[in-house]
Amino acid sequence: MSNNQAAVEDLIDELYDVLEKGWSLPLSGGKSFIDSEEAKQILDEIREAIPAEVRKAKAIVADRAQIISEAQREAETIVRVAEEKAKTLVNQEEIVRQAQAKANDIMAQAQVKFREMRKASNDYVEDIMRRTDEAVSASLAELRKTRQSIKSTQQ
Repeated sequence: MSNNQAAVEDLIDELYDVLEKGWSLPLSGGKSFIDSEEAKQILDEIREAIPAEVRKAKAIVADRAQIISEAQREAETIVRVAEEKAKTLVNQEEIVRQAQAKANDIMAQAQVKFREMRKASNDYVEDIMRRTDEAVSASLAELRKTRQSIKSTQQ
């Protein structure tokens, strides 16, 4: 759990505390009076914390792109090295055959490694994005619920 998510959850807990500290009027149907300034301050802090989660998600997407880019560069370098080695060994027939086989192996390994790295980075980013989405959604749902509760108490 990230610090921001924990902070948002702590703020929501504080908001519940403010609601619980409110005092009820007899025959008011469960409505209560609360310190609206304190509630507004907590909601403002939640509003400030949520964009940080969104910025973190954007950074994760940027990291994913960087990982994929590095894997592509590494694969290209491996292929280029293999091609250069194959060209230098063209003079002798057996050496040429061996070089081609080795180059093909290296290229196959590079492609496999690239696919593995790409899949791993995509899986990682997907997991982080899913958890961030869930956290932001939960915080937003809780915020809306609290907001509705505050509106209900004001009516």
